[in-house]
Amino acid sequence: MIKIFFFASIREQVGCPSLELGLPKAVTICELMAVLSTELAERGGFLTDPRLLIAVNQQMVGLDAPVSDGDEVAFFPPVTGG
Repeated sequence: MIKIFFFASIREQVGCPSLELGLPKAVTICELMAVLSTELAERGGFLTDPRLLIAVNQQMVGLDAPVSDGDEVAFFPPVTGG
């Protein structure tokens, strides 16, 4: 199982802080996002934002990062400072 966490406005859009997803094999973040877009349907609009921030096991990663059973994946909206 992969534990997926949603933060800030993404949490509001999805309607829950986290979910668990079982996948038959290791995937990349890009492949996981394709699965999530199907699972979340109309609530997955955040997945198309090119500024989306993603972490695997508390390390920021890119779309080609591997995700395996037991990993934690977190999605963060773009951050601005000021």
